[in-house]
Amino acid sequence: MTDATTSLSPKDNASKHAAVNSPARVLFASLVGTTIEFFDFYVYATAAVLVFPHLFFPGSDPTSAMLQSFATFSIAFFARPFGAVIFGHFGDKVGRKATLVAALMTMGISTVVIGLLPTYATIGVAAPLLLALCRFGQGLGLGGEWGGAVLLATENAPEGKRSWYAMFPQLGAPIGFILSAGTFLILGEVMSNEAFLAWGWRVPFIASILLVAVGLYVRLKITETPEFQKAVDKHERVQVPIAEIFRFHKRSLVLGTFVALATFVLFYLMTVFSLSWGTAKLGYSREQFLVVQMTGVVFFGLMIPVAGILSDRYGRRMILIITTIGIGVFGLFMAPLLAGGLGGAFLFSIIGLGLMGLTYGPIGAALAAPFPTSVRYTGASMTFNLAGIFGASLAPYIATWLATNYSLDYVGYYLLAAAAITLLCLVLSTEDEVSA
Repeated sequence: MTDATTSLSPKDNASKHAAVNSPARVLFASLVGTTIEFFDFYVYATAAVLVFPHLFFPGSDPTSAMLQSFATFSIAFFARPFGAVIFGHFGDKVGRKATLVAALMTMGISTVVIGLLPTYATIGVAAPLLLALCRFGQGLGLGGEWGGAVLLATENAPEGKRSWYAMFPQLGAPIGFILSAGTFLILGEVMSNEAFLAWGWRVPFIASILLVAVGLYVRLKITETPEFQKAVDKHERVQVPIAEIFRFHKRSLVLGTFVALATFVLFYLMTVFSLSWGTAKLGYSREQFLVVQMTGVVFFGLMIPVAGILSDRYGRRMILIITTIGIGVFGLFMAPLLAGGLGGAFLFSIIGLGLMGLTYGPIGAALAAPFPTSVRYTGASMTFNLAGIFGASLAPYIATWLATNYSLDYVGYYLLAAAAITLLCLVLSTEDEVSA
């Protein structure tokens, strides 16, 4: 007996999927997953500054403990390409939906376990080792999440709306950050610092299980994307997507990686490094600086849809080039703004994270554009996560080292150098490679 689904023509299949995957459902499913993933990720980033140096790396001087904590923070970025390969393989072979569910569960379980870990005072050196293992799990899950969420949006997008659809999963970053920073801010208000370090820091990690449950419910309600279904119907799937990428799409992989470099450097300087340096060296309180960052993240979120609209109208490449020039110029002024008192810190956060929204909005569609459907999950995920290694994994570490050994101005020069590399790769890329 012939299966009812396979007996449908490709046109009928596309109609069936379009009827099930309404725009609202697709966009919410792509947004809710990345919101949860980034909430989990930022919870760790905040704890890496405020908690882990004290509880998992005691006995060191404050700067060494912070650097060790940042080292575990960087582990996730080295795990993400492995997640991109593993989840990308199944996303291109089995389907976007099932792979997105698996990625979300991997990230969620790792995050909850961090909230249950004993500290160094209880189990000694095993504590930071277990923390590093869980951090690896977070990176593995995020390595598979982002690419799938972007494809869920773009492969359901109507003609001329890819950038607009692709910006919805990008909104998960500012929303996840606001939820994370807001949670820590509330905890700081309702309990003493002693209670926060004793048990309060565990609350956001463990509570993330509720968000994961919501994400899984939404993801299980969607069906496969029409473009992937067409690839299945036409027998276009390849045996080993990552091998296909290195064989036929190396240029797109390399250019895409460094096109996203400035995006990653900017974000982790604006969030992890600035929170650490601002509270430890510049005299801002934890609560003050979290409010500063949350204000900037509002502008981050507002600029993402603006970038989506402009990218569909004028082309992603043009918007990325203009924004990257702006990031380089900002690098020359970030140090005096950050060190210029509370007013300067607010301006630093609003400008920097506003620029982040303008570059982050179109980057998802830009990284997915050069790859055919058969390897798009793997290709987009690999470029995004390799950029994470070069641009984000060591950014807080490098910035702290530069500021400590030279001055805060050199952190701005570091951002300027990253913007110059990204700008070069955008100039070398063609319009079709970024805006297809």
